[in-house]
Amino acid sequence: MREAVARWLFAVEETDSVGNIEVIDRAGSADGAESDIGDEILNIPNTITLIRISVVPLMLLMPLMLNPLGSQVMAWLFLIAVLTDVLDGYIARSYKMVTRLGKLLDPLADKLLVTTALIMMLAVGRLTEWQAGMVVIIVARELAVTGLRSIASAEGHVVAASGLGKLKTLAQNAAVVALLFHYPTFGLPAREIGLTLLALASALTLWSGWVYFSSYFGWRKRVANG
Repeated sequence: MREAVARWLFAVEETDSVGNIEVIDRAGSADGAESDIGDEILNIPNTITLIRISVVPLMLLMPLMLNPLGSQVMAWLFLIAVLTDVLDGYIARSYKMVTRLGKLLDPLADKLLVTTALIMMLAVGRLTEWQAGMVVIIVARELAVTGLRSIASAEGHVVAASGLGKLKTLAQNAAVVALLFHYPTFGLPAREIGLTLLALASALTLWSGWVYFSSYFGWRKRVANG
């Protein structure tokens, strides 16, 4: 079991029956060269992702940061964390540092940030009871699609991120940033903008979720039909 987990995390797979192994680099190519396990885990992109995850506990301080200054601090903190997602993705792709661990941590960090921020805004009363429905839609969809991808992966099928899914993520992040500002910012009604974007994000969430599930079951049908 431990050997299987190690292979999955460090992108190592067997190449023959006598135990020789081949190392797959972060871009997915095989060069046969040995890699440093420490570097594999704590390379630059993965370190940036871990820093982004460290912002999640800070979101729990929201009840103490409800004044205009505290709201700005929370909003800018979330925005900077979101921008690091672009940075670590660029570094990983440009320098061939894409690992399976990174593929696990990167979407996990995004989901933790968004869901924690939304749940905390419910907790402090910045989202009303009926607006809680949108939060439930977003959280439920993320859990459902994550489970779907796990099932598909176990069956040898990759459910790749779609353009619609990326648009959904953009709408979610923009909505959360605006809602975290809460008070009028740069002369704009941040809360009203945030609620509008949250409604858009909820619609895109449902739409993209339907696309993922229809794609998976369409693949299952094609496989069943030969």
